[in-house]
Amino acid sequence: MNGLWRSPQDPLRVARGTVTHWQEATMQEREDMLAVEEPFEVRVNGESLAVIMRTPGHDAELAAGFLFTEGVLHAPSAIAEIQAAVDADGLPQPNVVDVRLQPGITPARPGGERRFAVSSSCGLCGKNSIADLVQDVPPLASDRVRISTTVLYRLPDLLREQQAVFSHTGSLHAAGLFSLDGDPLLLREDVGRHNAVDKLIGYGLLHQQFPFERSILLVSGRTSFEILQKALKARIPCVAAISAPSSLAVELAQQANITLIGFLRGRSMNVYAHPERLLER
Repeated sequence: MNGLWRSPQDPLRVARGTVTHWQEATMQEREDMLAVEEPFEVRVNGESLAVIMRTPGHDAELAAGFLFTEGVLHAPSAIAEIQAAVDADGLPQPNVVDVRLQPGITPARPGGERRFAVSSSCGLCGKNSIADLVQDVPPLASDRVRISTTVLYRLPDLLREQQAVFSHTGSLHAAGLFSLDGDPLLLREDVGRHNAVDKLIGYGLLHQQFPFERSILLVSGRTSFEILQKALKARIPCVAAISAPSSLAVELAQQANITLIGFLRGRSMNVYAHPERLLER
């Protein structure tokens, strides 16, 4: 690819360029679109904490959701403001935000004093044990949440309809939040599926719509342990995915009392944990 430039329609998230395309023995140059991936630095009270590879957009949400799901912050009220970081001349620094905490709030340091470096394909850094996680975050309480299978079968089409950047590039993950009746509440796209989930959670934190105790989370790819960890923190009772979950995701869902669904396609699905929440209608 050569001649890369930003799309004027969506300069933050979509880049355009020229590719050499082969069809059998025929070659031609044509324009293509790519999802933008850039490093994003999160600072807390001026101190650098994490560098995340992400798709630009909704950066304040990503910062808030990441800090909460990583256990650096334990309550939405800990955040005083999120602002663009500035350089020595007082000018905004691109792709850097500074999360300012309320007076007297000290951020936790999971995994010691190290900083995080997070790629777009990895998720949780620092915790790799279900036992450690459920010790810090209690399982969801047994509830009366019930979800219609008919509602679940509609969700993939609703998610796909709202994936604006994916429709251009074909390369972004999506995370969608839906009501128990299947109404779309919020969608975020990112090169990292866990980033998309953090953006959803960050939105709830910043807009006093948290936790999500009566919601369904649908992700466009597979379901990893990290996705379940974030859902547990957000108190989401049902997580569904277009593809398969990992074995560790299933184990966490079982212990956390989260209904976990995979291969949600057409009018079929696999339920890996807590099927008692589903209704046959």
